Amino acid sequence: MTTHRLDARRLLCPMPVIRTQNKVAELAPGDRLEVLCTDPGAKADIPAWCRINGHRVIEIRERGNEIVLLIEVGDGA
Repeated sequence: MTTHRLDARRLLCPMPVIRTQNKVAELAPGDRLEVLCTDPGAKADIPAWCRINGHRVIEIRERGNEIVLLIEVGDGA
């Protein structure tokens, strides 16, 4: 298992989800992806995308105006 980081700050919907999707496609099942966002909609959009595509959101936290989502890549990647 490897942890990767994606900087999606200053991007607006739907770009954080699209960038997350593109990065996850490069990863192996069990890998983790930390996504940094500033778009408040990402708190709902990325977890919804994960549920649909078989990935797991491990953690969502906020740091000032940043949202950090930690995702575990599922077998459907």
